[in-house]
Amino acid sequence: MKKLMLVLAIISFSAFAGVTSWEDSPYNWENSEHNWDNSSNNWENSPNNWENNPNNWNSDRVIRDNDGNATGYAVPNSNGVTNIYDLDGNREGYVR
Repeated sequence: MKKLMLVLAIISFSAFAGVTSWEDSPYNWENSEHNWDNSSNNWENSPNNWENNPNNWNSDRVIRDNDGNATGYAVPNSNGVTNIYDLDGNREGYVR
């Protein structure tokens, strides 16, 4: 009986472990890659925009590793989401 209770407790706790709030969900329109504000086709998010260019050492958007090599760039949008892109303009993720 104790083993059954333990198994049920583990199952019920693990069911809630992967729950993401709607605010952080990729299914929320504000976070969706289909939203124009998050698209790399939008000039603000484009790898061709000088602000996102790894050769722009004055940009606060370019993400660099410990050796100074550019690995991507981050662009804040009007929804309060910061989109993370690789150097080719592929959206890797977002931070709220």
